[in-house]
Amino acid sequence: MTTTTTRTGYFARLAAERPDVALCRASALIARAADEHAAAQGLGVGQHLVLKMLAAVGPCSQQALSEELRIDRSVMVGVVDGLERSGLVRRERNPKDRRAYAVSITDAGRAALARIEATIPEFLARAFANLTVAEREQLSALLGKLLRDPTRDSGASSPAR
Repeated sequence: MTTTTTRTGYFARLAAERPDVALCRASALIARAADEHAAAQGLGVGQHLVLKMLAAVGPCSQQALSEELRIDRSVMVGVVDGLERSGLVRRERNPKDRRAYAVSITDAGRAALARIEATIPEFLARAFANLTVAEREQLSALLGKLLRDPTRDSGASSPAR
């Protein structure tokens, strides 16, 4: 007979043994919380990220948004379409390449972004309540390190460093 304690204990051991499993489960948990938070603000997570990037770097192509934010190009089309319908971004011909469009944030988009950004510290505090500030900083640094290496091959094994 399996008890709740045994199952809980097993996953803790599994997570310690398999950081990939732990990261996937933690990612799913945080992603659900982020989706719920973004929806409560009237946007999706992808839409929030697009507005944030456009405000930071200025007009850019959907391809650049897709690559930089690591959102599939087919998904990015829907994200930008929704933002455009809501009046939060606009597509304009790229003056450097008339065949392409540049996406830019509107004043309404900047206002929406400011409202959402004001809610982020409280969301992060709730989502990461089990971690100290130092642990959150360490987690961010480690995740950044993992995400900086685009040459990672999921099938390759390399020694720990």
